[in-house]
Amino acid sequence: FKPTLKQGHRAIIKRHRGDKAIKMIYTGDSLPGASTKNVKVQREERERFSINDDDVLKLAQYALTIENHYSSRAGKNMPMDIEWAQDGETGEIYIVQARPETVQAHSNRLEYQTHILDQRGEILLQGKSIGKKIATGKVRVILETPDMSQLLPGEILVTDFTDPDWEPVMKIAAAIITNRGGRTCHAAIVARELGIPAVVGCAEATHALHTGLEVTVSCAEGDTGYVYAGILAHHTETHNVQLAQKPKTKIMLNLGNPDIAFELSQLPCDGVGLARLEFIINNYIGIHPQALLNFDQLNADEQTKIKHRCAGYPNLQEFYVMRLAEGIGTIAAAFYPRPVIARLSDFKSNEYASLLGGHYFEPKEENPMLGFRGAARYPSPRFAASFALECAAMKRVRIDLGLDNLALMVPFVRTVAEAKNVLDIMAQNGLKRGENGLKIYQMCEIPSNALLADSFLQYFDGYSIGSNDLTQLTLGVDRDSELLTGYDERNAAVLLLMSMAITACHNLGKYVGICGQAPSDFPEITRWLVEQNIDSISLNPDSFFPMLEIVLQQELATQQQATVA
Repeated sequence: FKPTLKQGHRAIIKRHRGDKAIKMIYTGDSLPGASTKNVKVQREERERFSINDDDVLKLAQYALTIENHYSSRAGKNMPMDIEWAQDGETGEIYIVQARPETVQAHSNRLEYQTHILDQRGEILLQGKSIGKKIATGKVRVILETPDMSQLLPGEILVTDFTDPDWEPVMKIAAAIITNRGGRTCHAAIVARELGIPAVVGCAEATHALHTGLEVTVSCAEGDTGYVYAGILAHHTETHNVQLAQKPKTKIMLNLGNPDIAFELSQLPCDGVGLARLEFIINNYIGIHPQALLNFDQLNADEQTKIKHRCAGYPNLQEFYVMRLAEGIGTIAAAFYPRPVIARLSDFKSNEYASLLGGHYFEPKEENPMLGFRGAARYPSPRFAASFALECAAMKRVRIDLGLDNLALMVPFVRTVAEAKNVLDIMAQNGLKRGENGLKIYQMCEIPSNALLADSFLQYFDGYSIGSNDLTQLTLGVDRDSELLTGYDERNAAVLLLMSMAITACHNLGKYVGICGQAPSDFPEITRWLVEQNIDSISLNPDSFFPMLEIVLQQELATQQQATVA
């Protein structure tokens, strides 16, 4: 990452260990076309990185020098396309070519798209609409996790319910349909992250649809998503947003996938209001941290899988720290110097158990959503050593990579005593609030957080409202239930608690934002939040432009009302 590299940091934000199945070598034969041949690469070589960190940093410094040279000559910033080679005997690095970069797209980022269905067909299913897109393709019904590799790119994934194990194949689906789940279930969250439509809570999807059936999945018709028979015509319209001024309310993004961070950072947003660690732990690491700390307790098959996944890294624990730091570091770098608020891990016990080796270390709970999660985990003897690895990764992003725009957020804090305890543990692990400018926020997602806001806020720099869990716990609604879809954040009791939290933060001069699903789904909630003078609203990427316009409209209306008064 160039800005912090220039400051003297070892700013490597991502590593990728390629497969390296074959290599080309000289044969010593002087006959034309016979001087080289391909051979298999031995396992030991395949599991090493091709170049080391020092080589990477040297290349990066060369690249800066070249870019600065051509930029000074051109009198403007000149991105360069640079090719290099490394001598196989001496290890010396050579620059073999440098030329101005001409491929990079200069697309208009102040635009958004709406998707419109041009015809209607037989409605096969309906459920909760996730996203605002339309997709067509062939159905692939998959009932069990071991069979998920059957999904082909561009097919419509139909299953009962997803959990983090499904994420690798969800990336290649054109759309997702589930029997179970609501607006904030796992499938819904991941579909929004991937930018694909999903219809969740359909009840009979796996029975009503069969593999090979051609369907159209429409999430462009409001809160209800429809699955139509056949491939129906549809089109996309692009709308340009004219930003005469930025809104007073900061507009941020919810993000978990580092792979799309640099693309999304081009949006005219104020940073990331919620960076989720769970996506990184599941997709970049895939191993329970306790399994890395207690490797000898695992069976031989699990040990082999873990050794292969961790190959190339100094040791098992360092693999966890480095991979987690790379994931969050990529997001922090993409939006630098804009703030990025990373929520500390909030996996439930069943989700942690699904990670490699996780079943040894997780309790079996009847209702994991209300169980061993969030702040209750961090001081527990069952998880304290794992939390120390998490803290080490966050410290590495801020100190070693120099990405001091990273702030942290503690989820699911049930009591004030728990808040104090977690802050003490974080400080012991090198993450002391206020030190080197570190800000630590709390998720406000339990009614007690709003009711006792003055007490909780003495330990934090502010609140970020998690409206998903706040609604669930205020109204007694299982947010994963497809049977209880008539309840949402617009309920007066939920609005009252959010208002209490916002007022308490204002009175204490603390930051207050919202990172829950509500403002991404409901324009009226967004308008209400602006009226409440909330500091920031964090949105899903597909809701960014429509809600940005609503925020600007509401701020103008509020200003006009004040002028008249």
